[in-house]
Amino acid sequence: MGSGDLTTLATIPADHPSVADLVVRESCVVAGLVLLPLIARIYADRSQGNSIEIADSVGDGSHLEAGAVACRLHGDARSLLTLERTILNFVGGLSGIATLTERYVATVWETGAKTRVLDTRKTTPGHREIEKYAVLCGGGSNHRMGLFDAVLIKDNHVAAAGGISAAVHAAIEQASDGVDIECECDTMEQVSEALDAGARAILLDNFTAAQAREAVAFVSGRARLEVSGGVSLETIAAYAQAGVDDVSVGRLTHSAVSIDVSLELPLRAT
Repeated sequence: MGSGDLTTLATIPADHPSVADLVVRESCVVAGLVLLPLIARIYADRSQGNSIEIADSVGDGSHLEAGAVACRLHGDARSLLTLERTILNFVGGLSGIATLTERYVATVWETGAKTRVLDTRKTTPGHREIEKYAVLCGGGSNHRMGLFDAVLIKDNHVAAAGGISAAVHAAIEQASDGVDIECECDTMEQVSEALDAGARAILLDNFTAAQAREAVAFVSGRARLEVSGGVSLETIAAYAQAGVDDVSVGRLTHSAVSIDVSLELPLRAT
């Protein structure tokens, strides 16, 4: 906003009351409405201007058809117009994540499998919490939030530690009670080594669906199995049918397309 919204200040009188509808222009799962009161409060505090009130919100996680109103905003016209793009950026972007997630989840459900659809840490810097929140709105589940809340031994950890067995043993010894320990594996030989070392969760990295099915049969419930790497809407059903517990999909957050939303003010009578 800088020194102020020059266009709005030049064209709209102060303290002119107005309302605006937040309208979705395409079918979607809406997310981000929960942020609007916070956005309004920050704006009022920083601009020393009037706040806006949010009414008739459908709530995050709601399915909306094109043309539906997600919520109504009450306030002065200057505030509504100044906040318009910020509101649309958040709601459009997060609704895109929720909508894409719902498509993945629905594809899994259609198979009858109980496989969870997980997000990853491939998020916009500074926006991880709200993007992972949007995944929840779409019916997905969250993987670890960051490096601090779970152990995930990846290929470079294995290389630096001197092998899978060494890395898993060290993690079991060093990790605090209750911390999940998962080991990434590229081959069935590594899966076997991770199991022998005591891993109770294994990430099958870039396995095909057929290879994942082989791993499920081999592990036979001795560890949770997660598939990651290159999973798409076209392939996730095959992974779910293979019997894995989880499928993590980075594109839920890094490649979701923003939903078209608009803020519509009524035409002022002349």
